[in-house]
Amino acid sequence: MMSVTSLASTLVLTLLLAVGLFFFIRASVKDRTQEVTLVFEQEETSMFDQLQQYFAHRSYRVATIDSAQNQVTYEGFVKPSIFLAIFLTLLAAIGILCLALVWSLLFPGLSSLFLVLVLLSPVAGIFYWKKAGRPERVLLKLPNQSNELPHELQNQITVVAHRDELIELQRSLRLKSSE
Repeated sequence: MMSVTSLASTLVLTLLLAVGLFFFIRASVKDRTQEVTLVFEQEETSMFDQLQQYFAHRSYRVATIDSAQNQVTYEGFVKPSIFLAIFLTLLAAIGILCLALVWSLLFPGLSSLFLVLVLLSPVAGIFYWKKAGRPERVLLKLPNQSNELPHELQNQITVVAHRDELIELQRSLRLKSSE
């Protein structure tokens, strides 16, 4: 039989892991919108055509065009990842199983009840699936077409989008961040 100190420390560590798992699952649907200024070397019309094709290929559509602010807003729907839903369900099942085993050692009479809690693990996948599928917006801020700006500033575009979308945009169109 394990000592009380070993059981208590194991319970505390397992509870800390459960809290970490809870926040990991919650963070899987967190909005990670960022703003980045990208530099392009092509002609502006060529670059804008490439951007339009890129966003059309990614199933985004033009939502608004604000010519006064030189902004274009695209909208699209982000589909949740089946892999991530299954992965989160599996992580939740393992985490709940570990917690149930520690509780079973502390309260042997209720061990079968604790093990049934593993059946709650699909809630993590369902939570992710419902929250991750959402409309996504991408905002392009174009430089003002003024001859007073230096050439470097005229070849920049500011994009506000999800972090993963920004990474894919930079990779696909070979754009560099100005920072």
